[in-house]
Amino acid sequence: MAKPTHDPIEPEALIELAQATIRSARFPQLASLDGDQPRLRPVSPVRVDGFTVYVANLKQYHKTGEIASNPKVELCYLDGDHNQVRITGVAEVLDDAELLAEIWEANPLLRNYLGSIDNPNLIIYRIVPNNVRYMKEWALEYYDVPVGS
Repeated sequence: MAKPTHDPIEPEALIELAQATIRSARFPQLASLDGDQPRLRPVSPVRVDGFTVYVANLKQYHKTGEIASNPKVELCYLDGDHNQVRITGVAEVLDDAELLAEIWEANPLLRNYLGSIDNPNLIIYRIVPNNVRYMKEWALEYYDVPVGS
């Protein structure tokens, strides 16, 4: 099988291509570290602002301790056309009450499952990107996507 070939991607098109992949794929894989062992699991973001991704979590989940020990994480989105976006960043616990209320109101599944925004098991992680890369199909070439300042 031959390596796919593609025309070069103009830098100004990268942001829209990457965001379209995120919208299409919707459910990324989240990588974290358990000591020296990488762990990977699918997650369901509760909000995406540009390349900042918010992920709901429960305190009893194993990834809670992993992220507390090392908040450096990576998200990988892969859409149906095999386009890929990798967001490398730092996970921080969301402590903005107004934003938490917006996320809560916009997510009926979250409300149904947890019952109350004050549920002590609820954690929302804000994954702040420090690097975003995009790859079209299996071209084996990543493009750095501008994430702003």
